[in-house]
Amino acid sequence: MHPIVTSKVHASQFAKWGAGCEAFTLLDTDGLSMKHEVMPANTEEQLHYHEQAQQYFFILNGEAVFEVKGVIIQVHKGEGIHIAATTPHRIMNKQSNTLEFLVCSQPSTQNDRFNLV
Repeated sequence: MHPIVTSKVHASQFAKWGAGCEAFTLLDTDGLSMKHEVMPANTEEQLHYHEQAQQYFFILNGEAVFEVKGVIIQVHKGEGIHIAATTPHRIMNKQSNTLEFLVCSQPSTQNDRFNLV
């Protein structure tokens, strides 16, 4: 099998979530997922955890605010953060600009997301 070049433009799946947020699936196998995500200004996701998947977020543009186990952490453009499996977390864009990031999940988060109240 030959390697396949992927991009946001040619993503295998496209999904809208939250208030206008977008997820472009670059790779999604049972063992590994890579998504390119975009969050408009002043948006956030619901607090949740993954029972199996660990995740790594890398910020391409903007500044992300993460809540991880109740602690607020700012992650700037060019920085990343690792979230271990079973760790309650969420990402927020508290800026007036668009937030753009890559998120790598191992294994895939398919059927492995548990929202918290």
